[in-house]
This record gives sequence, structure tokens and C-alpha cells, in this order.
Amino acid sequence: MTELFLGKEHGRPGHDASVPPVLRMRPGTGETLAFQTDDAVYRELHEHGDLGRLQAPLNPVTGPVFVEGAHPGDALAVTIHEIRLTDTGWAMSLPGVGALRDRMPDRVVTRRIPIDATGVHLTDAVTVAPRPMVGCIGTAPAEGTASTVMPAHAIGGNMDVTDIAPGATVYLPVEVEGALLGIGDVHAIMARGEASFVAIEAEGTVVVSIDVVPGMALRAPRIATGDEWIFVGLGATVQESVQRGYEDAFDAFIERGWDAMDAYTVMSALAHSELGGPTGAVDPDPLHPFDAVGAVTLHRVPRALLEKAETGPAST
Repeated sequence: MTELFLGKEHGRPGHDASVPPVLRMRPGTGETLAFQTDDAVYRELHEHGDLGRLQAPLNPVTGPVFVEGAHPGDALAVTIHEIRLTDTGWAMSLPGVGALRDRMPDRVVTRRIPIDATGVHLTDAVTVAPRPMVGCIGTAPAEGTASTVMPAHAIGGNMDVTDIAPGATVYLPVEVEGALLGIGDVHAIMARGEASFVAIEAEGTVVVSIDVVPGMALRAPRIATGDEWIFVGLGATVQESVQRGYEDAFDAFIERGWDAMDAYTVMSALAHSELGGPTGAVDPDPLHPFDAVGAVTLHRVPRALLEKAETGPAST
């Protein structure tokens, strides 16, 4: 299997169809793509602690990659095979940001986190196994630029979902020819929801394969893991986000031939909902750029229910 490497020098903030692709690839060739991501902004802040002096972009994504055969109305299926970490991660508290903004100092506080064969060294007393994941993955929107910081978008972006990890396949809407895929924001490990707004940030290399699903029109991303289908909800309020994600999950049952009341009953018992990442789903107030507006929610359905729907009842 051939691995094509995209270095972090191809990283830039935002998903934007006006940015020329750095690579073209054709699905079905057996090639994998290795996206190297960047942690330069965290290294800078660790050195000087001054947001006003930053030179590196925040949350750049490496790419974009033009996928041959991907047309508007299709979906891109991106399977994550591996995330290779370096030997360093970063913990960081930013002033006025996250759920602990009133508990942490009103200045940048940083910590270098060693990563080695024994694990991720959070403190002198706490070492944990790495659980690397991708915070930011998306395609280009039909118009304008989709931020890779805030908010999350229909095309993906900074969703910060711990399930976007090795073994998962992420399905992304295609709005422009070639999709223009970008990947960034690797975490060595992250608590679900990223309530502090910064996880254990790390440079890494994300190895993926890419397929096109013709005619799979999506209004938001979805994720397939070994056990679950996860439907991402996006909305101006938490309730709107929940409704949209839950509707997408329901529609997936109906598309597979389920009776509406059967799907309703099963979802009431087995489709779990939770908050996703902290970035919101609506552009924030420019005066308060890190205050999320709207919500990202996740809606989890046992994979066996959907994948056996057409062949007979599934038990869970």
C-alpha cells in the first residue's frame, strides 16, 4: 500500500474552495494519505505566553486534497487508520476561555506534556495511555471560508469529537468539486466535550484512506465506529441541534425500510444523545470570539441496528 505524505507546511486556517489543492488523489487505488499536523501555536505560547504576539495560525488544517470523482451532493468517507504522535503535547489555559475561565488565572498558563512509551505524562503523578484523535476535519464549503476554530459547520471543521480516532470512518458532505479535504488539530488525549476548550494538543500524522459515496447527501457529518453510528447535530440552540441530529438518525432507519413507529420506539430506548465539542454551530460575536453560540450534539445508534435492518432484526 502506497502512503502519500502531506507535510505541515501545507497547513492553513479555514476550509476554503478558493485555496488550490496541494494534492489530487483517486479513490480505489489502495493509496493512503498521511496528513502531518502542526502544534506551532502552542509552542509559541509556551515560550512567551502572549496571544498578541502570535505568528503561527490557530488550528491550521493540512491540505486541501482534491478527491477525483467527488461531486456536490456526494459524501466523502474518510477512514482513519493511524495517528502517529511526536514526543510532546501541550496543556494550556487561555484567559476568558472555557468552562474554567473563572477558576484559572487571567493570563496564558501552559504546560509541556511529555509523551513516551509509558504514556502521556499529565502530571508527575498521573500518566495515561494516549487516545489520539482528530479535532478538525472537513471539506470546503460552496461559499466563503469555514473557520477551523469556531464554529463547527455542516462540512465538518472543528468538531472536537473523541470518536474521530483510528478505526473510525468520518462521512463529510461534498459541496464543491473534489471536496477539498483538510485535516488538523490532533490531540494526544481529550476528555469528551473538551469543556476546558483546550485538550492535550499535539503534533501528529494522521493516516487515512478516502472513498466517495455517490449521492449520499448529508446536512451534517456522521461517524461510523466499530460499534456505533454517530450523527452530528448542529443548531443555533441546544434543542435545535438535538432535533436535527436525532432527525438524521431517524431518517437513517427509515431509509433502510423501518416502520416509523418501530424506529421511534427503538431510538427512544437505544439512541443516546450528548453534547459534542465546545465550538458551537453559529458564528460567534466578534467581540467575544471564544464564546460559543449554538451547539454541537452527538446521537449514537448501535451499528448493528442499522446495518442489519435490511436482512432481519438485530439484537443488542
